[in-house]
Amino acid sequence: MSLYFYRCSIVICFLLVVSQFAKAQTDADALMIPKNYFCAAAVYSHGSWDHYWEGTFKRDNPNLGTVSTNTYTVGGNYGLSNRINLIMMVPFVTTNASAGTLRGEKKFQDLMFAIKWMAVKEEIGRGLFSFHAIATGSVPLSNYEADYLPLSVGLHSKNVGIRGLLNYQIGRLFVAGAGQYVRRSNISIDRTSYYTTEMHYTNEVQMPNYTNFLASAGYRSLRFNAEATFTKMTTIGGFDIRKNDMPFPSNKMNSNVVGALFKYSTPMGIEVTAGGNYVLSGRNVGQTRSGYLSVYYVFNTKGEKK
Repeated sequence: MSLYFYRCSIVICFLLVVSQFAKAQTDADALMIPKNYFCAAAVYSHGSWDHYWEGTFKRDNPNLGTVSTNTYTVGGNYGLSNRINLIMMVPFVTTNASAGTLRGEKKFQDLMFAIKWMAVKEEIGRGLFSFHAIATGSVPLSNYEADYLPLSVGLHSKNVGIRGLLNYQIGRLFVAGAGQYVRRSNISIDRTSYYTTEMHYTNEVQMPNYTNFLASAGYRSLRFNAEATFTKMTTIGGFDIRKNDMPFPSNKMNSNVVGALFKYSTPMGIEVTAGGNYVLSGRNVGQTRSGYLSVYYVFNTKGEKK
């Protein structure tokens, strides 16, 4: 079997923006789990920021202090075949502000799911090339309030996305790149009118779609992974936070994020991953520092040993 089929493909990299929703990138690596295998995952992530971009203006806010988010996620990845994986995750999110009178939320966020298809796998030159097509989606799991930024646990929209992922590996070194387009549904908020760049006499908010691009490179073996990542998220539409105003769900939220992760696998099927991300620059997002720790257990659902 190829190296790809010995590794759990769920790698959780939380990108926490000003709204404090967690974008979990479970479909962002080129690894696959083999047919009839299941990877159970438990992930803890913590992120915080005390400065944010109000439009392009970077500032702090004494009424908020440091805004922090803790995310507790359970999920799984099932090998429907050696080329098709089914992924699902359930996150529980808590938010908090160290100053001011706003209280954080504690709610289940969104059920996240993905279908990952390894469409191409070929030897090219000295290395192995693969192309993956991934369909993603999410639906809210609780009636959390989206119009409570920056302490809301999410944006409460229903999302569908499509991602293409290219990976090239020579020996134990690899480079990868991915692009994703996500379409978001409109949401309803608990007020009958609101102002963006104009007055809206409705409780329905039209949510902008967004794109997400990822570049990564690193070292990959049966026992150890080390990877550096760069992620660029761009909202298609939206508007800037007004001066000294609270964020709004349909704000433009752009960010450039660097990250690193390290993964170790044991012969017993247990994998441990640790990593972090840092927002280098953005628009209407917090300059978040985040870290995560995850434990995975990979086993054959048919009881066979390989």
